[in-house]
Amino acid sequence: MGIVLGDNRYGKAEVHLVRVDRGADRHGLTDVTVGVSLSGELADVHLRGDNSNVLTTDAQKNTVFAFAAEGVGQVEEFGLRLARHFVASQPAIRRAEVRLTEQPWDRIEGSDGPAPHSFARNGTCLRTARVRVTADAAEVVSGLTGLTLLNTTDSEFWGFATDRYTTLAETRDRILATAVDAQWRHLSSDADFGKSYPDVRRLLAAAFAETYSYSLQQTLYAMGERVLAAHPEIAEIRLSLPNKHHFLVDLSPHDVENTDTVYYAADRPYGLIEGTVTRDDVAPSMMDW
Repeated sequence: MGIVLGDNRYGKAEVHLVRVDRGADRHGLTDVTVGVSLSGELADVHLRGDNSNVLTTDAQKNTVFAFAAEGVGQVEEFGLRLARHFVASQPAIRRAEVRLTEQPWDRIEGSDGPAPHSFARNGTCLRTARVRVTADAAEVVSGLTGLTLLNTTDSEFWGFATDRYTTLAETRDRILATAVDAQWRHLSSDADFGKSYPDVRRLLAAAFAETYSYSLQQTLYAMGERVLAAHPEIAEIRLSLPNKHHFLVDLSPHDVENTDTVYYAADRPYGLIEGTVTRDDVAPSMMDW
């Protein structure tokens, strides 16, 4: 039985850049964390310690900052620029993957309107992107993480399978809450990312709010279906929805009536519902999500 080198990659992780666009009357702020991963003809460095095909991770970091000096724009477009550069400039590199996470900032409202150069960190969710480029193909996955949503009613959960360890009671009315982690794959790397991102986010939240839920699985499908119906340029969407449980507090030991108003928000353990909503006629992704 022989021993061989399997799949391998290397790169620079967690490159955190902040770009200030200094306009005459107001400033813009972009806050992005970038990870680079390169693959290709790298057997010699693993087997013989030959570094001749290795572009240092320090150089990769410097490339990220240098490209940011030219402008960032939409994170997907920035990732494409970086990935294409690494593949085109390094003969040994056959595949470049760039992951990006954008932290949004809001303008602070002053007494005379939005402040021109003052910002408050937006804690609603993070925008994400993942780009993979080879010599003859490019694929883009947009996304978001940490979008926390909650319905105070219009959610039931009953009729589920039971066994000797089942203790959960059926309910015809419950709080349904989750923190959405969504990734959606574009059919083309030329998509209008700046236009699609806010609308996909809006559609995910609207579908959550407007779906009478009998399970978080049903809600997941409704959210994905709504995005694909509105955006033909998106091939598929993958959703990860933790069930952020809220339990009614028993106040009877204190002779206090709890009229479905006071809940305990548990952080763990939690149910985790995951699934992909896809079109039946699209080619599979070249990325392992």
